[in-house]
Amino acid sequence: MTPADHAVIAGRTVTASTVVAAPAAEVFALLADPHRHHEFDGSGTVRAAVTGPDRLGPGDRFSMSMRIGMPYRVTNSVVEFEQDRRIAWCHFAKAIWRYELDPVDGGTRVTETFDYGGSRFARGMELMKFPQGNAKSIRDTLRRLVTIFGAPA
Repeated sequence: MTPADHAVIAGRTVTASTVVAAPAAEVFALLADPHRHHEFDGSGTVRAAVTGPDRLGPGDRFSMSMRIGMPYRVTNSVVEFEQDRRIAWCHFAKAIWRYELDPVDGGTRVTETFDYGGSRFARGMELMKFPQGNAKSIRDTLRRLVTIFGAPA
C-alpha cells in the first residue's frame, strides 16, 4: 500500500492513513520522541530544537522551534496516550495532532488526524485554509513515515 493520496476533511477534522512495514512499537517510539519530530514532519515547519523528555508520556509537555514565514516556538502537551496505539498532543490553540496505530498484515496502519473542533480559533483556521494546508502536510508526513519504515511487500 502506498501513502495516502488524499486526506479526508470532515467536520473539523482532517485525517489520512497509510501502512508502514514496521511493528507498532517501533513507529510509536519515533512518534513519542519529540526530538525526532522534525524527521517525519511533512509541513516543513518543525525544527530540531526541542525541549522536553526523550520519551513522551501522558501529560508531558514539550516545546519546539517552528517556522512559518518567521521563526517561533510552541509548547505542546500530550493529551492522549495509549502505549504503541495512540498518541496526541495540542498547544495553546487546542487543536489536536493525533496518531493512531493499528497492527495489520505486513506492518502498521498509521492514521494521522488534525482535530481542531475544540479550538477557539476554529473559524479563523477555516478562513485561513488551515484544514486544506494540514491535509497536504498529513499526506507528506505519511509519505515520510513510509520512507523511514518502508512499505509492506
